[in-house]
Amino acid sequence: MSSSFKPGELADFARYHGFHYDIIDPVQLVQEIRVDLERGLRGQSSSLPMIPTYISPIARVPAGRTVLALDAGGTNLRAARVRFDESGKAIAEGTRKAPMPGTKGQVTADQFFDQIAEIAAPLLDKSGNIEGIGFCFSYPMEVTKEADGILLAFSKEVDAPAVIGKSIGQGLRDALARCKVKAPEKIILLNDTVSTLLCGLVDIPVDGRREGPDKYGIPGGPMIGFILGTGFNTAYPEKSIPKIGFESETAPQIVVCETGGFMPRYLGYLDKEYDNTTKNPGTYAQEKASAGAYLGPLSFHILKQAVREGVLSFNRSDEFLAWPTLQTKDLNSFLRAPLAMEGPIGELFGKDERDALASFVYLCSIVTERGALLSAAILAATVERMDAGYDPFAPIRIAVEGTTYVRYKGMREALESYLHVMLNAGKPRSYVISPVEQASLFGAAVAALTE
Repeated sequence: MSSSFKPGELADFARYHGFHYDIIDPVQLVQEIRVDLERGLRGQSSSLPMIPTYISPIARVPAGRTVLALDAGGTNLRAARVRFDESGKAIAEGTRKAPMPGTKGQVTADQFFDQIAEIAAPLLDKSGNIEGIGFCFSYPMEVTKEADGILLAFSKEVDAPAVIGKSIGQGLRDALARCKVKAPEKIILLNDTVSTLLCGLVDIPVDGRREGPDKYGIPGGPMIGFILGTGFNTAYPEKSIPKIGFESETAPQIVVCETGGFMPRYLGYLDKEYDNTTKNPGTYAQEKASAGAYLGPLSFHILKQAVREGVLSFNRSDEFLAWPTLQTKDLNSFLRAPLAMEGPIGELFGKDERDALASFVYLCSIVTERGALLSAAILAATVERMDAGYDPFAPIRIAVEGTTYVRYKGMREALESYLHVMLNAGKPRSYVISPVEQASLFGAAVAALTE
């Protein structure tokens, strides 16, 4: 009996429609990203804005220091006193949580900041031992030289239009004053990518024999913050940012690359068709090929085309074509145990349709592999820009936050495999890539201690 599962035919379908990973030249891709990084730093035309943060990573987290960390970016606002013990480990104390202001109805600017102050004020005791506030505020903002943030826009969950254009740090300081609470001198604003990088300083250990800052300005080597969750982004310490006249060999400044906006040329017309169905067509091409907000819907668009062309065929395929969309979490849940044939996807296949099931999974794996390759290339280009990793006692440390990296079927394994090949071609580099926990909160705490 001949099999209807034909991997060669499926791979040809992927190549024809431009989403197979083997049409990508990794070396050329890395160089194209590298060029875009450098153009963005110079303020030239680029898909990467390379946003300065005016924050330098600290050489070592001081022991015995206590700060207030705030985390805002989803449906909840979190606050905690964070103490760094003798080994530099972050310990959260008195954690408080409340709905993000503006998620329960529209609020004015004062109401927005007063609700933040309400959760923060009880953690700012009168002893004065809180040395600063680090505020991870994961909405688009323009960062000032004082490491404050001017809000540019909110996502749809937050209804507080009067806050747009306001200074977030100053707004919090004024709201605390209305509560009769004196704010610490330092309030540092940052986003989740920078928080992830700074959290890596605490979570990812360095070689114990290394003492004092090295040529990267950080003991143990350079650090990269990497987001691969619902969205996609990277941040790293940069020594030269010509567009703002910044040059420093010993105290590099963290730059947010906004690499989700990179425009790889290795995309096919099915990608472009899908892109036209999104809310922001023509933008965030890298993110749409790799991140959790899009992997499910993109795979769905590709699978529907496979059904229409007869490359993928099963008895209830008409039902599948009639679905409005396919969420990434539902696709991932199915891909983790496809032979169980459970959930909305699994129920579409009969027990005698194992070959069709295999074809479905196979096409999804090609989409995942490509997303992993594109993501690895972003990291490799960043490492090349930093000229880092050759010192075996100062490995590149890549701190990762995001459920797509940690949980999406096949993503982490493929990404790390591609990255290893890219970083070890010709001249091997030393690196560590690791997820970090409570990145937004602990990274914000580290930021409060930066200069």
